[in-house]
Parts: sequence; C-alpha cells; structure tokens
Amino acid sequence: MFSSILIANRGEIALRVIRCCKEMGIKSIAVYSELDRDALHVQAADEAYLLGPGPAAESYLNVDKLLEVIKESGAEAVHPGYGFLAENAPFAQLLADNGIVFIGPPASAIESMGSKTSARELMQAAGVPIVPGTTETVENVELARKIIDEEVGYPVAIKASGGGGGKGFRVALTADELEEAFEGASREGEKFFSDGRVYIERYLPNPRHIEVQILADTQGNTIHLGERDCSIQRRHQKLIEEAPAAAWVVDEELRAKIGKIGVDAAKAVGYVGAGTVEGMLQDGEYFFLEMNTRVQVEHCVTEMVTGIDIVREGIRAAAGEPLSVTQDQVQMRGHAIECRINAENAAKNFAPAPGKIGRYIEPSGPGVRVDSGVGENGEVTPMYDPMVAKLIVWDVDREHATARMLRALGEYEIEGLTTLIPFHSALLATEQWAKAETCRDLTEDKAWLKSTAPEKPVERIDADGVEQLEQQYTVEVSGRRFDVNVIGPPPSGGAPATGGAAGPKPKRGERKSSSGGGADTLEAPLQGNMWKVVVKAGDKVEEGQLLCIIEAMKMENEITAHKAGTIAELPITEGAPIGAGDTIARIVSDAPAE
Repeated sequence: MFSSILIANRGEIALRVIRCCKEMGIKSIAVYSELDRDALHVQAADEAYLLGPGPAAESYLNVDKLLEVIKESGAEAVHPGYGFLAENAPFAQLLADNGIVFIGPPASAIESMGSKTSARELMQAAGVPIVPGTTETVENVELARKIIDEEVGYPVAIKASGGGGGKGFRVALTADELEEAFEGASREGEKFFSDGRVYIERYLPNPRHIEVQILADTQGNTIHLGERDCSIQRRHQKLIEEAPAAAWVVDEELRAKIGKIGVDAAKAVGYVGAGTVEGMLQDGEYFFLEMNTRVQVEHCVTEMVTGIDIVREGIRAAAGEPLSVTQDQVQMRGHAIECRINAENAAKNFAPAPGKIGRYIEPSGPGVRVDSGVGENGEVTPMYDPMVAKLIVWDVDREHATARMLRALGEYEIEGLTTLIPFHSALLATEQWAKAETCRDLTEDKAWLKSTAPEKPVERIDADGVEQLEQQYTVEVSGRRFDVNVIGPPPSGGAPATGGAAGPKPKRGERKSSSGGGADTLEAPLQGNMWKVVVKAGDKVEEGQLLCIIEAMKMENEITAHKAGTIAELPITEGAPIGAGDTIARIVSDAPAE
C-alpha cells in the first residue's frame, strides 16, 4: 500500500479522499490555489502545497507545477478526484512515465473512453447497445444535415466528442435548429475540452438516466455495484441522484442486464479502479451513453446502499491489491438519495450565486451524511464550480428516504448564499417525484422554478426615510417558545426589546438580491464574462427574450429581458468581465398607441 497520496483536486472530493487516506494510514498531500489558501481540504491534509493563482489553468490544471510538487512532496500516487485532470490521459501517462501511480484506469482506457465517438465504436464492437447515430465525428453542418436526413432523423443530439457533464450538448428538434445546435456544441467542446469535433445521436426526448458503478482490479476481477438513477437534471446537469432506481423503473432482471453491460464495457477497455458506465433507459430499451473513467460525484448513494467504500476500493486497486468483495457478496439494502447543494438560484434560471458564507449548520441525525467542501466563513468563488456540499440520506425504502431528506433539508442553514435547498425541498414534495418521474416538466418550467425562490424579509422605509426590516425572532413567554415577526430597524446585535429572544433566525438558502436599479434597469445576477450579446440598443424586445449569455462557474447563463419594451441603453461588450449588480440593459416601456 502507498505511504503517501497527493490529491490533485479541491473542495468536497479532495476532503473525501483525504478522509479515506487517514482511515487507511496513508499520508495525504493537498494542493491549492491562492484563492483556496484557507480551504477545508488544505486544513485537513497532512501536507499542503501552493500551485499558483486562482484560475484553474494556472493552478489545478498546471501539469508542470503539479509534477514539481509531486516530486518535492515524495508522493507515491496521485488521486485526481473528478473534474480537472481526472480524465486526462496524457497526465495519467506522464505520471506513469515518472514512476508515479495514477489512482484510476490506465491512460489507454481513459483515451479510449475520453473520445465519445471512439467509445461508441468500441462499445458497439463489444456488443454493448448504443444510441443510434454516428461513431465518427461530423465535419460540418452540411454533412450533418445529410446524415440526419438519410440515416438518423429528427430530433437529434449534437454532442462534443470530448464532452461530458452536460457540456458540449445541444439538441435540434427540427432542421431549422441544426446549425445553431451544431455550432453551440462545437463551441463548448473547444472551450471546455479543447476539442471542437462533434458527432450525432438520435435524441431521446424523455429518457431515464441510469448508470452503473464499476470496480475492477489488476487481477482481472470486474464487478458492478448496482445502478443509480440520475434522471433529475436541468440542461443535462445532474441535480438529484438515487440508488437504487425505483422498483417499478428497474427490476431485478433489468438490473442484471444493466450490470452486465457495465462489466462488459469495463472489460473491453482493460479498466482498473472505480468507474461509471452511464446509459439511457426509454421504453424498456437501455443504451450505452458514455463511460466516466473516474469516481463520480454521486458515488455516495451507492456507498450508502452497499456499504462498500468506493474511494478505498479505487486506492486498493491502484496499489495492486484485489477487490475486497466479489459480485456475489454485493448486496443493496434500503434506499439512498443525494441532493447537490449548489450556490445557484433555481428561481433565476439556475444562475450561479457565488459569495461568502456566514452562519453554517449542517443537518445530522440517523441516516444523514454531508460531504462538504466549505464551512462557516468560507466562500464559494466564481472561479470554480458552484458546489457547496452533497447532502445524502439513507432509509429503508424510497418513501422513507424522501421524508428523511426533506427533514435534513429543513435543518440545513447556510447564511449569505442563495442555494438549491428551496428547489430540492419543493421538488421532493411533488407527486412527480413520488411517482419517480423524470420531472423535466418541472426543471424546465420557469414559472414553477420561480415558485421555489426563498422567502425574503420584507423591507420597508418609514416616514422618516429609515429602513425597516421584518425579522423573525424566537421568544419565550411563560415557559413556552414562540416565533414572532418584528418590524423595525435592522438589528445591530443582541435581542430586541421584547426580552427573552434567541435573536433573529437567518433565512436558509438566501442572499440579498441585487435586482434593484429601478423598473427599467436590468442588472447582472452574477459575476462572470460577457460571452455573447444577441441584441443591440434600439431593439424592441419581449419579456423573457434572450439578451445575452454570461459565462460563470463553468456554465453559460442566459439573461433574458425582465419586461417588454425598447432597449434604451446596452452598456455591455462581448468578452468583457461583468460584476454582479452591473447594468446589463435599460429597457423602457413602449408608449401605448392612442
């Protein structure tokens, strides 16, 4: 077994690996950017080394600097976590060339699965069912149009060859939408994966996203740990995951079939370690989608229902040790659900909402697990992804696990940030969730999403122009505690004059809005870069019409008109940075016709 492991990552996954190392008696070595100097993973590790400035390209993706730190620290192995360099075949090969163990599959397997087109071709040759489409990249829109007309038909998905995590994925429902979808997928592929090539798949309009967890060692043992249902998504980004799938979605026969597909796929590329084979299930048909050659964000729900430490098994496999369990020993008990607690505003089209955290209290109690990367007084920076934590619960069945998750969400307190907590609470209370539907009618419904906005304190101005704020306090009267609302000046500390108060309760999942500026002014809801501007001053627009796209926290965020009218001012420029609260446009209402 290794004596030391360097974790080439940050946030909750870095902490997850560090904790596993401590349990295994392995020295953990963290790396960090200048922005992450005080991060929890830095504090938890046995050693920590600075990589460079905040941008990932200058720190977590700086391979030369990482190699220097690996050599300086004497690390025997590197765990990449997920994201960053986790599926980078050249990085894995570079480590091997320098005598350092990459905790993951061999570079050849990463390369085979890293290109979605080569993965489809390889899976097809191995007898694994794939979604109908091309197994080679398509060079231009004209050729794509010809292939679709003659072979695939509409609707189609245009996907980046090196894509993943919902990036580089566009849908063309009709021929009129093909050019925009093709160019959008190619553009994102180039931006996020330095590969603008795309391929075509038949678009399945409402599939279930079912994936299977794989473990493999160097002795030729490959097993699966059952399926996860990751169908609750928005723009192909996962929001809620569960294991196993509901019994009426995946029965024992289908589970065995999906597991065999996953094992066959892993064996076809000589896989070693922990990985996930993702697929789509629709109308009883299951198709291979892609293989993620790393530990998944949602691996936790599988750990909860099997009792198997997936990170530990991956480390053991990389060290040449056999898996600790056989296929016959794998048993799934109960049901687990994971909610991704992201700093995003679901009510505003899931706009990233970075910021500093004040009071922070995680839920606890039976069957509750929180994998977090930040804590009290921490910060979610726009430089990286918006994940605050993963909230995971386990109970005897899906119904009880749902009730436990709702209880845990109600206990979670994160002051200073807008998060997805209100969204999760609302969705898990719906009939659609109870029926294990994909919930796409909810996650894409802007009106329903707006209803999930956290309740905000009512602000008033009194006759003297003094701000009055409605706050909730807990008071004790005659030995009984009550919640009361008090309207008055914002508290400067201590309890109000009513006496016996516990002080104001912070609102969960809430950050003060920056939507001011007058009825005509539209302000940026987040900090980022102005990626695209699709209107110009003088244009007439309708409410909800796309104005621009802001790139922030690895996401493209569409900004739409808040009212109908004429764009009187448009002080934004493509490629320029923009801050939260900056003016995007001033839209004046058109005078009614006489």
